[in-house]
Amino acid sequence: MYFSSGYLNNNKLPFKDRSKPIIVGSCGAYRLTTKKRLPTWSPHGRVDYQLLYVAAGKTHFYIGGEDKVVTAGHMVLYQPKEEQHYEYFGIDKPEVYWVHFTGGDVRNTLRHYDIPLNDHVFYCGTPSTYVLLFKQMIEELQTCRVGYEELLEMCFRELLLVVQRTRLEKPSIVSTQVQEEMAFARQYFHEHYNEPINIEDFAQSRHMSISLFMRNFKKVYEISPKQYILNLRMNNAQSLLETTDYTVSEIAAIVGYDNPLYFSRLYHKQKGQAPTDYRKLLKE
Repeated sequence: MYFSSGYLNNNKLPFKDRSKPIIVGSCGAYRLTTKKRLPTWSPHGRVDYQLLYVAAGKTHFYIGGEDKVVTAGHMVLYQPKEEQHYEYFGIDKPEVYWVHFTGGDVRNTLRHYDIPLNDHVFYCGTPSTYVLLFKQMIEELQTCRVGYEELLEMCFRELLLVVQRTRLEKPSIVSTQVQEEMAFARQYFHEHYNEPINIEDFAQSRHMSISLFMRNFKKVYEISPKQYILNLRMNNAQSLLETTDYTVSEIAAIVGYDNPLYFSRLYHKQKGQAPTDYRKLLKE
């Protein structure tokens, strides 16, 4: 299981604060790989708000006594004092990001970005921007650099803006069959990202031309298949740098690169710093 989180002022207790319009209290991510089950049940809820984003796989949320299967591309909003009951199962390969927030103008802010206050679950699409923004908020909460509280609010507002844009802009016309095919491809990439993947061979195996497959994948996920696979490799490499003592060469091999030097160059280009420098920063 992969877990990463950050808390404002290192305070893990829920809190209510109306001194500013929006205050991000904590942010984190779960990715189940080996753990069979991860349940959460808070009968009386929390004093703050929580927004969860299912980036991959599926999850189970129990709302109003009903088991709602929430799949990738959906968000779940909990308001203060609402019962929170949900479970992640390893077999579903869930990847979930969450953020807790409070403030003096939360409801008006959510309305401004057209976030539905009456529906717990809503579709938000799968732009890669979501994961990047969640990761940035986690990093800001962990490092507490100058001005991080203001930057947290900016990141959170950008997240809400991307949700609004994705929900309200006219989507590309893509059939249900194409969406299912692209979801299959995405799941395949998640399961085999550390193996050699020939995109042309994969497209042919699904009875599509390479140009049609690439065009449809970008329509659905707003990113090319090649870049999507690269993001998977680099994000998992970052997780390994953060949570293990594996050498850079070992991590390169784990995420699919025989040449550690080539891996380091790719990582630097993708993340802005070499893997060795990132690990030094973590230790500091």
